[in-house]
Amino acid sequence: MTFSQLILLFISGSELLLLVLLIVFYMRLRKSEALLTSMQAGQEALVSKMHFNAELEQEIVESFARRQKELQELEIQLEARADELRGLLEQAEAVSRSPQFLRELILTGRKKGQTIPQLAKATNLSIDEVELILMKAE
Repeated sequence: MTFSQLILLFISGSELLLLVLLIVFYMRLRKSEALLTSMQAGQEALVSKMHFNAELEQEIVESFARRQKELQELEIQLEARADELRGLLEQAEAVSRSPQFLRELILTGRKKGQTIPQLAKATNLSIDEVELILMKAE
């Protein structure tokens, strides 16, 4: 073998080695492209899910705000109703303690057959006061 044949053999071997390396590099490049494509699809799915979750979270926040507002309105209505009921209770208490009401209560109780001690206990009056009211009624 001559020197020129040796160089030719070396160059051909180098070209063959470069061809093999090129094929291996090309196959790895295709594999990387496939992996990159699947990662991009996964990323798009993730972004889509994140967008959906953000919309869902926004709906939940809006719903919570609406419920809070409704609860505040109901609390205001409840306070107004409680004030109204307190006023009615005060009026009822004032009426129940009025002398005319007590007189009617004692007279009605006496007609139903209640005794003087029972009437005194029911009206929170003394026995003498009940007797006095009954005497004036006769």
